[in-house]
Amino acid sequence: MAQAPSTESRDRVRGTVPKLIDLSEKVLFGDVWERPQLSKRDRSLIVCATLIATYRPEQLRGHLQRALVNGVTKEELSEVITHLAFYAGWPAAMTAANIAREVFEANP
Repeated sequence: MAQAPSTESRDRVRGTVPKLIDLSEKVLFGDVWERPQLSKRDRSLIVCATLIATYRPEQLRGHLQRALVNGVTKEELSEVITHLAFYAGWPAAMTAANIAREVFEANP
């Protein structure tokens, strides 16, 4: 089973932007992610697709890990990356593919 993403990236900047991290933890992850209108699995698919399409590789790694924890399969994430190559661009998809490879290798 995939391991839950760490809070390491948030912890690195907590002293610099404490309010941003507080909002991330309380509002985004504590409220928005917990709303019952969408499953966490669906939210993970949406967030991963958005991060790929907007070329946000630093955030993508943690959200790919979270997606695996939330029940999204490696095959589904692979398909999202392939599909987005045609809508978000080849470079964005190839960057996402390399990040996914690293995440998948760390989560056999």
